[in-house]
Amino acid sequence: MPSPSFKTRLRLLPLLIGLAALAGPVAAQSGAPATPPDASSLPTWERLTPEQRERLITPLRDRWNNEPDARARMLAHAQRWQDMTPEERSKARSGMKRWRHMNPEQRDQMRALFSRMRALPPEQRAALKTKWRAMTPEQRREWVDANPPPPEDRQKR
Repeated sequence: MPSPSFKTRLRLLPLLIGLAALAGPVAAQSGAPATPPDASSLPTWERLTPEQRERLITPLRDRWNNEPDARARMLAHAQRWQDMTPEERSKARSGMKRWRHMNPEQRDQMRALFSRMRALPPEQRAALKTKWRAMTPEQRREWVDANPPPPEDRQKR
């Protein structure tokens, strides 16, 4: 299974922060495997212990230090996330959830479809979306074979 992209990880960062913040203390108190806590019970950043903050920051710091060529992209993604409205963030999380549940063939189809759609004006994009939804799985495979995503799209993920 391919590793998640940075966008995926960035979109999941708020959830991971919350889960990691309580995973250790909850497991230690109960002696049982940690279950995801209710989001409303998670503390604010300021109330996290230094150890909890460090546990959350370490993977990002390591990635930043070990992947200098990705730093500009990481910073741009973080800024884009901050600029999103709560509704846009919710849609992004929903999209990533759908993506995680797709098989490799479906992901290839979505890459090809996205690549093609972003080059179209809104009217043609809507028409292609309608046509795509009406296609059979075999017709979709044929469409992807005829309209593969550019190679650079696959490398960025």
